[in-house]
Amino acid sequence: MTFPAPARDLAVLLARIAVGLVFFAHGWQKLFTNGIDGTAAFFDSVGVPAASAAAWFAALVELVGGAALIVGLAVPVAALLLLIDMVGAFVFVHAGAGLFVEQGGYELVLVLGAAALLLAAVGAGRFSVDHLLASRRRTAQPVGA
Repeated sequence: MTFPAPARDLAVLLARIAVGLVFFAHGWQKLFTNGIDGTAAFFDSVGVPAASAAAWFAALVELVGGAALIVGLAVPVAALLLLIDMVGAFVFVHAGAGLFVEQGGYELVLVLGAAALLLAAVGAGRFSVDHLLASRRRTAQPVGA
């Protein structure tokens, strides 16, 4: 069974907002709560290579990528960057700690990575800036083009 188009687009919108909020909050935390220096120090302590560059990458991808998901702008690109971010979090931080997040495990990283992959595959849906821009491009093309 497949949802009718309006319900499917509403589901994609709600998923984008929920996932985007979580990523945005984690990016905000890395930039403004812990700070880049604190984030880089943590990354260094768990063996993340190029910890300072990785901290900037993670913070900016999560903050900007999360915001992009929320509004539905460049969703496939943002989601792929967020997926890469989650692969790094899995490999360098959470994989050895088991599944459960309260033990430092990877359950949140796994779910966020899977959600990012799904959004990269299905796109932003009808209720998005991506859809609005695509609609404008289609109507702006000359007849016969």
